Amino acid sequence: MFASLIQHTPHWVWGTLVALIVLGMRQSEPRRRSLRSATTLPLVMTALSLYGVVSVFAHEPLALAAWALGAAALFSVMTTQGAWNGVHWSATQECLVVPGSWLPLALYLGLFCVKFAVGATLAIHPARIDDANFACLTGLAYGAFSGVFLSRSYAMWRIARNVLTRNAALW
Repeated sequence: MFASLIQHTPHWVWGTLVALIVLGMRQSEPRRRSLRSATTLPLVMTALSLYGVVSVFAHEPLALAAWALGAAALFSVMTTQGAWNGVHWSATQECLVVPGSWLPLALYLGLFCVKFAVGATLAIHPARIDDANFACLTGLAYGAFSGVFLSRSYAMWRIARNVLTRNAALW
């Protein structure tokens, strides 16, 4: 059954997996990023996560509530624990300096695996689309990933804003 599942998966899914791996690997190296580029990818991943819940479980409002709960919980945990502390602003180059991390790759692969599992489950057991528990668990999982992505984007924005606000006050 697993081989059949893999064989019947559309080719674009594997292309998406490769793209996510490449994006994640690139983030394992320290780099300089504009505020826009540092916040765009996490926001896109959050939008895709939300779309994953809305497109499949629009008929189940609890799925969206579970997404919001997961997003809020992980956003709060990641923000209060200082998960993105190594990021700083380079005044000379006017950009963010982001240390390398394997966490983005793990997040991309985790979200891909959850999305793949949800898609495979619904393909094999279409009746699950009406299962409120399945919808809520899916929403919670997608939301948790979104919370981490949003916390990263927020941390980048906050660091840049603090420096730029402080510099503007000096003028």
